[in-house]
Amino acid sequence: MNVPDDVLRARAYLSRVGEPAHPAVWRFVADAGPVEAAERIRGGRVPAAVAAATESRRDGDPDADLEAAERHAIRLVVPESDEWPHFAFAALQQAAARDEPLHPSPSDLARRDGPPRSGGGALVPPLAMWARGGADLTTLGFRSVGIVGARACTAYGDHVTRDLAYGLARADVVIVSGGAYGIDAAAHRAALTGGGTTVLVSAGGLDRPYPPSHAALFEKVAASGLLLSESPPGCAPQRHRFLTRNRLIAALSTGVLIVEAALRSGAANTASHAAALGRPVLAVPGPITSPMSAGCHRLLRLQPAPAVLVTCVDDVLAVIGSPGEGLSEPGLGSPAADLRDELDQLDVTARRVFDGLPVRRFAGPDEIAARSGVAALAVLRTLPVLDLAGLLETGDGGYRIAARVRRRP
Repeated sequence: MNVPDDVLRARAYLSRVGEPAHPAVWRFVADAGPVEAAERIRGGRVPAAVAAATESRRDGDPDADLEAAERHAIRLVVPESDEWPHFAFAALQQAAARDEPLHPSPSDLARRDGPPRSGGGALVPPLAMWARGGADLTTLGFRSVGIVGARACTAYGDHVTRDLAYGLARADVVIVSGGAYGIDAAAHRAALTGGGTTVLVSAGGLDRPYPPSHAALFEKVAASGLLLSESPPGCAPQRHRFLTRNRLIAALSTGVLIVEAALRSGAANTASHAAALGRPVLAVPGPITSPMSAGCHRLLRLQPAPAVLVTCVDDVLAVIGSPGEGLSEPGLGSPAADLRDELDQLDVTARRVFDGLPVRRFAGPDEIAARSGVAALAVLRTLPVLDLAGLLETGDGGYRIAARVRRRP
């Protein structure tokens, strides 16, 4: 559906004139509609709370933002467009109707027992989203996991994040995170390595990658996934925008996984948003001596709704995957055990040829022979055996591991 130009320009203006997630502005736009709301804000004919939030920027130029976006291959996605993620943002819509608070106060984050209460701001949908990349925005929330954690993560946290994000990406789960140092970056990179889709939700304009040293990561995500921001081009990633950004990570995810987090942290903030939106919260345990795992341990002991303890990909799939997915115990009918049983039925040569098959791309018999160390003639004799066993698939370029095997974590 083509969005009328006046609606698109109004939404662009509204995304600039106020800060993200301002409750009075959001409700004013919801009641008046974007075009009328933009006209009244520009003219100063608005309630006092809206005026206070927009007065300093009401002379903004939406055309300049749209032109800047076009120069950087950024598009504006609005609630009136077919690309808007209505499913994912339905929880924000419901929270806005309940007048839910936005993010916890410092004193709440420091509490050691019970879920963090909230204060300051509101859980409301964005007025518009600036996007770059070709991944499908409308399906977010169906099979996606937000992976967040400490910027100053430990080697343990980095290893666990990469292992989980890679396995989940291979299982066709979209990885959502914030592009920051530490856990965020490890999750994005592992998803890309696994050939999956990853979504990076930025706290500033998409033409200003933050941190700047992650510019190359932003480009890689845009090439195969999606960059998103509430802020128009040119906006700096100011501190408060990270907190409002976190509610979007929670909303766009089927569940939120905290790998490492201090007691006071942005990851704990994201977890509180997820809980408020009805999203499952999952957490990875760590050493009891590590401050970087203290936030996870707190989430795991919360009552009456502790986080789900995660030690492997199957633990995550059991919560956010399809019915029955990830529920098997290792060695008792799990995907990994089933594959080992299938391979045990083959002779040594067939197992070696299977090990030489590429995972994603196709390869011819000569390349498979070189990869497996098996003679080309023996490879040609063995390929039909693997085909009959359902362990490979053919294409114009040759052979590769079957899709049913690739989907297994």
